[in-house]
Amino acid sequence: MARVLLDGEPVRSLAEFTARAGGQAFAAAAEAGPAALVDEVTGSGLRGRGGGGFPTGRKWAGVRDGGPGLRFAVCNAAEGEPGTFKDRALIRHDPYRVLEGLAIAALAVGAESAYIATKASYQREAALLQQAITELAEDGLLGGLSITLVLGPDEYLFGEEKALLEVIEGNDPLPRLLPPYEHGLFATDIQTGWQATDSAGSVRGQPNPTLVNNVETLSHVPGIVRNGADWFRSMGTPGSPGTTVATIVGDVRRPLVAELELGSPLAELIELAGGALPGRTLRAALSGVANAVITPDHFDVPMSYEGLQAIGSGLGSAGFILYDDSACMVDVARALSRFLYVESCGQCRSCKFGSGEITRTLDLIGAGEGSDHEIEVIGARLRSVTDQTRCYLAAEEQALVSSMLREFPDEFALHLDGRCSSDPRPIVVPKIVELADGVATYDDRQARKQPDWTYADG
Repeated sequence: MARVLLDGEPVRSLAEFTARAGGQAFAAAAEAGPAALVDEVTGSGLRGRGGGGFPTGRKWAGVRDGGPGLRFAVCNAAEGEPGTFKDRALIRHDPYRVLEGLAIAALAVGAESAYIATKASYQREAALLQQAITELAEDGLLGGLSITLVLGPDEYLFGEEKALLEVIEGNDPLPRLLPPYEHGLFATDIQTGWQATDSAGSVRGQPNPTLVNNVETLSHVPGIVRNGADWFRSMGTPGSPGTTVATIVGDVRRPLVAELELGSPLAELIELAGGALPGRTLRAALSGVANAVITPDHFDVPMSYEGLQAIGSGLGSAGFILYDDSACMVDVARALSRFLYVESCGQCRSCKFGSGEITRTLDLIGAGEGSDHEIEVIGARLRSVTDQTRCYLAAEEQALVSSMLREFPDEFALHLDGRCSSDPRPIVVPKIVELADGVATYDDRQARKQPDWTYADG
């Protein structure tokens, strides 16, 4: 099992970081210069680990060569995808490496300052990051780059890159219309459907192209700079080089976070987690809530961008939720649909209304009160839920629910007859609060969250 990012004991001080060659990558990056950095990262084939899998070098080049204005670099540490704990595991293991990767990215795009944004509820991770920022600043190891830690809300959309910029600017996590490379931090250009701001030192009419990379993506950068693109490509697959930090929770014996080479079969991760619970059989896996369900006949699928795409699903942020034969798949569909519905910000009516109606209709079917008409309603809403939306939340609803209908038609048919294939059990959305020693703890408030982002009394 490859261990690049999670190798060795956790790094707890700047002295420990430098003893493990910390800071050498930034020094080499400063000597190489922005153009060489972009070329090296492009050559490595590193792809974004936040879920989209976009080529990192191409993203850097787009920001560097974007429109007029200032440049900023941002690390997205607002992890909130159900079933995922990798970014928090990486910060706990070595927050200094994350910040070194951010500083190298800032150098590559010509950013004047950098930000790292995480949830205020992630108190342990925030404390580690602030300590590392302070120590690195006092030492001057990252060339005097200003790095600011921003703490934000628990909302799922805080992790969406356009909403992330809004939070950094002091606003609610409501996704902007345009992506960060077109409308970045403290931009003063005017765009339809959202707001422009004035910022000291910025000239009116400047879009300020901004780079946003995920924690895991940036954690890979120092190793690529130190060891070269060919070293990184020696792991993984041609289309998905390197390693990935995967999470697995749900109906397995030992929920865990593990680092594997991309292209490793999903079955290997399931085996590391001990497989199914005693006396049970696994029947479904979900890559977060953003992709189509994976059935057992595809558990040998390579965990790579191209491997998951080939079976009609996606790698996402490599957070896998497993369900066994004690789970009603109609209940799974409605629980996860409800998560997306309540987390929708409401700016786009097709998303908020569509996901809400899908969820309410799944509730009827789950309660044995549905008919063929309800299936038709869901189908109609799935076709329109993504119309003119600002972010991918509605696309996640579409991919997830449509795949459940497609893969488990008999389960839905039973519910239309008022029956279920399993004894009812609560389906909890695996929004992870803590994952340690083979035990995953979920946010018990999520079930009480309302569509206006308030919480019903517990």
